[in-house]
Amino acid sequence: VIHTPNVEAILDGITRKTVIELAQAKGIEVIVRHIRPEELSTFSECFLTGSAAEVTPVSEIGEYRFTPAAISLGLMEDYSRLVNGQLK
Repeated sequence: VIHTPNVEAILDGITRKTVIELAQAKGIEVIVRHIRPEELSTFSECFLTGSAAEVTPVSEIGEYRFTPAAISLGLMEDYSRLVNGQLK
């Protein structure tokens, strides 16, 4: 399951939308909701998306640490393949 913030506080960009579609195509549930900072301690992975960043795993936010794993690394690979014309 991927939890992503509501678009009220972030840019609902093309990269974000594309990554959500890629995740759903892989059978990963995507939940859009308000995320409270204290919830970060329960997250196993974290990544950000953007035009320049594409899909970038995040290793820490303040006191919270994350290890890139199957979801973030898989989406990073899928997005790279898509923009390079290797995935349709």
